[in-house]
Amino acid sequence: MSGNHGSTHAADGHMRRAGGGYLPIENYGLIGNMRTCALVGMDGSVDFMCWPEFDSPTVFCRLLDKDKGGYFSIQPAKHLSCTTKQQYLPSSNILQTRYIHEDGVIDLVDFFPRPKSAKVLFKGPKQSAYREMKSVQEELKKWLVRRVECIRGRLQLEVEVFPAFEYARETHTTTILQENHSCSHSGASKVVTFHGSRVQLQLDVSIDNGDDDGRFSPPSVSFKKVKRPGMLGEGVVATIDVSEGQAVSFVLRNDLPNHITPIITSAVLDNQQHDTQTYWYNWIANSKYKGRWREVVSRSLMILKLMTYEPTGAIIAAPTFSIPEDVGGVRNWDYRFSWVRDSSFTIYILLRLGFTEEADAYMDFISERFIKSRAAAGGLPIMFTIRGETDIPEVELNHLDGYKGSRPVRIGNGAAYHQQFDIYGELMDAIYLYNKYGKPIHWDLWCSIREMLDYVLTIKNDPDMSIWEVRNNKQNFVYSKVMLWVAFDRGLRLSEKRNFPCPNRANWLAARDGLYEEIMEKGYNKDMKCFVQSYENRTMLDSSILIAPLVFFIAPNDPRFLNTMDRIMLPPDKGGLTSTGLVYRYDTELSEDGVGGREGAFSMCTFWLVEAMTRASVYEPAYLIRAINLFENMLSFSNHLMMFSEEISRSGEQLGNTPQAFSHLALISAAFNLDRASEFKK
Repeated sequence: MSGNHGSTHAADGHMRRAGGGYLPIENYGLIGNMRTCALVGMDGSVDFMCWPEFDSPTVFCRLLDKDKGGYFSIQPAKHLSCTTKQQYLPSSNILQTRYIHEDGVIDLVDFFPRPKSAKVLFKGPKQSAYREMKSVQEELKKWLVRRVECIRGRLQLEVEVFPAFEYARETHTTTILQENHSCSHSGASKVVTFHGSRVQLQLDVSIDNGDDDGRFSPPSVSFKKVKRPGMLGEGVVATIDVSEGQAVSFVLRNDLPNHITPIITSAVLDNQQHDTQTYWYNWIANSKYKGRWREVVSRSLMILKLMTYEPTGAIIAAPTFSIPEDVGGVRNWDYRFSWVRDSSFTIYILLRLGFTEEADAYMDFISERFIKSRAAAGGLPIMFTIRGETDIPEVELNHLDGYKGSRPVRIGNGAAYHQQFDIYGELMDAIYLYNKYGKPIHWDLWCSIREMLDYVLTIKNDPDMSIWEVRNNKQNFVYSKVMLWVAFDRGLRLSEKRNFPCPNRANWLAARDGLYEEIMEKGYNKDMKCFVQSYENRTMLDSSILIAPLVFFIAPNDPRFLNTMDRIMLPPDKGGLTSTGLVYRYDTELSEDGVGGREGAFSMCTFWLVEAMTRASVYEPAYLIRAINLFENMLSFSNHLMMFSEEISRSGEQLGNTPQAFSHLALISAAFNLDRASEFKK
């Protein structure tokens, strides 16, 4: 897979100045190690990183407060006006930012190391599996590696490291251990330490003078402490001159007091980078996708892999929190958790594209939660932490200004305590698909399924908060009713497929058929000729209905569905939900959802429309060209690294937490089905 989708920008601080101290949301790349991750801006600044895990407090968070948040930047000196290009190295999650100037060219390579032979592991009952997992964890270096190399000429760089521990709520002690570090230095590579109450970080520096033919003086790094307004602790800054063939590397890692940490050399880092490159190359080589959108699908798969928490198999919705759905607005949520809703899409994609180990790990996580985490009555939480916990209190960080002033900044998620009944359908679909494409499900899981579906019998007529997690009145949402139908349908199919005993079969069947009749009567507006948002809101269009043919609730060529889909494709001023080829969830100006504020078009909903049109095109061929055009149009809204956030604004910029797993899952599914439909037409 090529890595030539770089983007070009002036690197003289213009982007950040134009945004009032903030980069556009799409001007970031993601790096990670399946424990945590970091967002690296096109100007070479790490502006977001939780440490040491996805849901740990941030140590860098300039993305959510330009003054207090903290950052780690490596960029050309301010007086230099450079062009930047940013891309991933081929078939990897190693990010390269290139600074180009008349006087010189610098490559900045960012990555978290991976051992090349690491396997996906999840906690199984076997002691040997635990031991194997432990050995791999010990091999995994929890390092943020930033390597600078001069390719041509000579350039001056400015390095600034300003951590802000505990979401910028805590001070820390900064200690410079080596005031001047050069390649002739024979001592340790540990140069600076930053000590907070719970997290201690050390900065190692390694200098490589290249061939050292005497033409250029060797680079040296002299850090000095600086206190910035708004920051609770001191940071360090340095200016370095790097000439052709020379390299300087920076490694941020845990500082373990009283432990002798090994010296980090260029040879050590060369080895780590090579192993990491090999790991990612070998991983993506497992993909079975051979269709026409191979590059963008491969990138989506690698982004999804970065959002996997390896110790448990959980997959987070996004690695970030509180990036706004509308700049200046209040729709700012924490997505560093694992939603049940995403499970069926995730398992289906992983299994169909050849990633069986990841599917096994994720299914193991979901089914263990399913067996252990149900309430006494049989209900299930809608989300879990990466370790499977369900206590996720929502807290506002009022000391942070938010992205471009978008307050409040929230961590945790109050929706964890919502009643969202659609999750039972998505979970049952996931289990059914896993049984079909993965491994047969076991008896204990089937017993839990029976108990759960018997519980669902008791709530099938109740209103809920549904997929969009409204924060006011519960309603009988059509999407939830469709998914409750899916829950009973998949339960019945599974019992027949596996000959499992099903004492309540008659009641499940009656519930399934009753829901279908009810949806067709109360969830469809005959005057408008379309499905509606809820039984109570019978004039409101909602794009979540696009899922109906994807879960085989309705035939994709059913006139009721085609009429609804055609209406969704109309622009908002004509009663539809599509603008510039982008699909909105619903009209927030007409629908009071208890949150307030505007939002962008939903990336996921646009890909759902593509897939629904693709399925309809099997019977109505005219839809296929429209689906391809819509898909290509949507791809043009990705960032320079083919990354999608949750939403896209009316001005074409990305909005919301980034990258979003659901956006990339829906992209892969749409591409997969477009390829199949195109083959079908030959």
